Amino acid sequence: MSLNVVPPALEKLIADFRRLPGIGQKTATRLALHLLRRPAAEARGLARDINVLHDAISLCSNCFAFSEQDPCGICADVRRDPKLVCVVEESGDLMAIEKTGTYKGQYHILHGVLSPMDGIGPGEIKVEGLVQRVRDQHVEEVLLATSSTVPGEATASYLVNRLQGTGVKVTRLACGIPMGMDIKYADELTLASAIRSRQKV
Repeated sequence: MSLNVVPPALEKLIADFRRLPGIGQKTATRLALHLLRRPAAEARGLARDINVLHDAISLCSNCFAFSEQDPCGICADVRRDPKLVCVVEESGDLMAIEKTGTYKGQYHILHGVLSPMDGIGPGEIKVEGLVQRVRDQHVEEVLLATSSTVPGEATASYLVNRLQGTGVKVTRLACGIPMGMDIKYADELTLASAIRSRQKV
């Protein structure tokens, strides 16, 4: 008769961690065992933070960013240019751009990309909110900062078509050779993108 080596409560926590993106069995087990070794108060604090997450955070009614206030801090900041809107796929993309400290406009978070194979169409992402915002707020430029993946490019092309007739200037985030990279090590697609995105110097 085999013994149950992993206690049921621990096994359930491991299964919960495995539902998170990028977490496999080994990492989930390591995280669960780490929590078990830590003081109970620390684990309860984590559980409390998770418990209040959905009550404390909602979507900004203007840009659809996760926020504890409406409008969010960026939309409410009078130093940001409301006529320039950067469109990103997810909140993580917004955070990455903000770390650069170079962008001074506002954002629009789509919360996904078009992916018909996965059943994600225009109705599943925040496209209509963007079109309405461009019209209502007289936005002058929309900067498309979707990823250079097939779904990201398809989403950017769809947005270009949807924004036609609004009078807004649509630009695309440049992509190509990363800083510090030797050109001979770049793949053909990256080089082609860099050539298309070339700038006057």
